[in-house]
Amino acid sequence: MSLFITFEGGEGCGKSVQARALFEHLREMGVSALLTHEPGGTPLGERITRTLKWTHHTAISPLTELLLFNASRSQLVAEVIKPALQEGKVVVCDRYADSTTAYQSYGRGLDIKLVKAINNAGTQGFMPDLTVLLDIPPETGLARKSRRKPDRFEQETLDFHRRVRHGYLVLAATGPRRWLVIDATQSRAQIRHIIWKRVARLLPRQGA
Repeated sequence: MSLFITFEGGEGCGKSVQARALFEHLREMGVSALLTHEPGGTPLGERITRTLKWTHHTAISPLTELLLFNASRSQLVAEVIKPALQEGKVVVCDRYADSTTAYQSYGRGLDIKLVKAINNAGTQGFMPDLTVLLDIPPETGLARKSRRKPDRFEQETLDFHRRVRHGYLVLAATGPRRWLVIDATQSRAQIRHIIWKRVARLLPRQGA
């Protein structure tokens, strides 16, 4: 049976590194797995991503962000996630709908009921079996990314990133069975171990 695992967290938390590490470990174990990411993951999604992250001279409203993220998500679900899950694969996704709730609702201030309703349409009912939240103070996470050119979201105020972090922690607290919250200031090896310990428990139940 299939298994859907997502990675979430603020800027610089290391989720992309850990998502790839999990994917590679699954493959080494002989598990059929697929690694993808949001926003993007499809040719259409990558074009939307460039607009969302690197448009600096044109204002993008929070509602427009919400709709664009879900346009990208809907295409990713239809083109990548749904087919892979139907084939019985383990799908590992770097960001998913929870990112939109944290960033566009808690960060931008959009009504959470509106955000969740549009997210529900974009996900087409495909929700993660496990969501790994790599929690890190925004100051620490942003400092990790200080050597590269910042995108639109990395350029936001520290207060914005604190609201995003708070949003993630609220979401995790309301769904503890789905969420695994990890202190992202630990070493990469420690984090990998914690993630695999949880994933290994899920695989037998999923028939892997």
